[in-house]
Formats: sequence, C-alpha cells, structure tokens
Amino acid sequence: MPTPPVLPSPPPSIQANQHIYSDYFRADFVETLDRNILQLLDRVWFRSRLIGFENFPERNNPERPLIFASNHSGMAFPWDAMVALAHMWRILPGQRGLPRPLSAPLLSQSTLMNPFQVKDFWKKCGCVDATTLNFETMMYYQDHNLMLYPEGVPGIGKGFNNKYKLQRLASSMVRHSVNHRTDIMPFYTINGEYLNPYAYSWEWLNKLSKKIGIPFIPMGPIVLLVLLQPWSFYMAYPAQLSYVLGSRIRPYEMIDKDPADLTREDYTALSEKVRQLMQTEMDAAVAKYGQRPYRWRDLWQRMKENWRYFPFFLPIAWPALFREFERLYVHEGRRDFKMKLDKPGAWLRMVWRNPFTITFFIPILGWIPIAIRGYKGHNIGGKE
Repeated sequence: MPTPPVLPSPPPSIQANQHIYSDYFRADFVETLDRNILQLLDRVWFRSRLIGFENFPERNNPERPLIFASNHSGMAFPWDAMVALAHMWRILPGQRGLPRPLSAPLLSQSTLMNPFQVKDFWKKCGCVDATTLNFETMMYYQDHNLMLYPEGVPGIGKGFNNKYKLQRLASSMVRHSVNHRTDIMPFYTINGEYLNPYAYSWEWLNKLSKKIGIPFIPMGPIVLLVLLQPWSFYMAYPAQLSYVLGSRIRPYEMIDKDPADLTREDYTALSEKVRQLMQTEMDAAVAKYGQRPYRWRDLWQRMKENWRYFPFFLPIAWPALFREFERLYVHEGRRDFKMKLDKPGAWLRMVWRNPFTITFFIPILGWIPIAIRGYKGHNIGGKE
C-alpha cells in the first residue's frame, strides 16, 4: 500500500492562529439552538428551500475547503445566513461538508449585534471574523468547508433600490481560490431582500453608525418601530427564503499567468469576472423563485398547522425565546434540553425568568439598558 503524501506544514503565523478553529465553536450549541428555536422559525416564518443541493458539493481539492459564496440581504439583520446554515446542518449527515462562515468583524465586536444579545452567538455557531489572517488560516481547515458573503459590509448596507445587485466582490476570495486551487461554490439567496423591504441607506449615515458597531442604519418603514419597540431591531418580515446553488467557478482556470505573477489589478479584474458570472445566475434565480416573496396563504397555513407553538413563531416573541435559550444553555449549563413551547403560559414564564426581556418592549428608554449591556466589554475599533 503506497504511503499517503505528507502535506506541507502551514507557515508559522498560520499554525499560531489555528486556535480560531475551536476557540468559540460549539457544535452542541448549534444543534440545541436549531432543535429548540430555528426549526420552528424556519418551518413557519422563513420556510426556506435549498434548491440544487440534492448532491451536496464535494471538494475538488481534498486538502482545501470549498469556498461557498452568496449575495447578502440588503438592510436586514443576517437571518439569511443563519437560516441557510441551519438548513444545511439538518440535511448533512454528520455535518460533512458543512460550511463555516467568515463573518464581518462588526458582528462580534459588541453584544448588541448578536441576536437579542445572546453573548458570542455568532462565534458559538461557528463564525470566524473575516480578517486577512483568519481567512488564510481557515484555508487549512479540514473539518468543514467555508462560507462567506464576498460583498462584505457594503452588501448588507445596500438599499432596497440595489436589491439583487451584487456589489464589488472582495478580491481575497478569488486570490485564495487561485492560490489553493479550490473551487468557489456560489449560491443565491432569493427573497432575502424582503426581510426588511423598502429600506434605504446613506453612506454618510453608515459611516457614523459603524463607529458604534452597527454596520448600517436602514432608513425605511421599520425605523420608527425600532425606537418604539427595540426588539424590532432584530426582526424580519416573513419572506420565504430560497437558496439556489449555482455553477462551480474555478478562478485558477481563468488566468493566463503563473499565480505568483498576478498583480492586485489582475485579482481585481478576475473578481469582476466572477461577479458578472454570479450576477447572471442570480438574475435567472430571481426570475424563477423571487416573484412571490411572502406567499401569504402558505404562511397562514403554516401558522395554523403550528398553532400550539403560538406566539413563538412571531418576531414579537423572539426576545423571550432567545433569552430563555441563553439562560438554559449558558447560565444553567444544560445541553440536551427541550424548551416546552407548546405549554400554556410558556411565554410569560420565559419573561418572568428573564426580566431583561422587558427592556425590548419599552419605547425609547428601553434602549438605555440594551445599549449598556450591548456595549459592555466591546471591541469596536480594537484588534483581535
């Protein structure tokens, strides 16, 4: 039997940074969260569909992760990524091939940007801050593939007038694909733009909001509601989310130079070619799956079928749901638990056990304790 080849060791800086693989990620956190919360929200509210994922993509280079890349939902809290990953988690036996996200550092720099202030929520779910060093380090990760939103913060800050218009893609995505000869697997999030529809942005306002750890300020119908009911900062409208798998993209086959000779301008041009390919496929996916974003009759039918779980599938009940989950998982240290959402008075008991939940319903003044807790120990503007 031939001896398997010995893989070259990563550079010392990468080896020293490989602790990011497991610093925060907790598989039991994801499993328990999905079983108790996300399955219900997805079944009733988001009704997600994975289209084209029947044969889940395999690595072309067994030594390197695939790079899954999608468009972001403009002006909305990142439920689109949360729902996509939870759905993939359910369909993949042993989570083989499951992508782990590289996420905007702003999501983890303050507790405020974690759903209903569940501390380290994104990182426990497997997210890694999308820094240059972290991206390179994750290219040596063997347990899962990677997922990223290459539009970056401009992708989530684009207004509704730019819905389904891919912003400039980060050239780091194609650079890593070329250098590690691994494929990009695009998939297209359809109807995510309707999680917070008719919201627009102004760059000068977004520059100010980033200084306090908020990637953007959506100016639209929901703004006044956010002041009067702070829980709506995290809410989403009931758009049916469809995730459409695209065609493999192999940037390393789209170049006529040795990778070592590629300049920054070359990578920018290559990134634009990839953007155009993705834009064409996404336009076709929108035409096929994006014409009825809400499907109200189907939503009403799902609500009737799951009536015993009322009101937990409605956004107004999500603060209590997430706060109770954190209490059980973090503060009580429980793991294999089932939240009894179908018991009479369950919502009131959750609020009683988690009095901080009330602040999410106090007009204007509720933002004071939320901001104090949300920014306590923050790392906004700091370094890793």
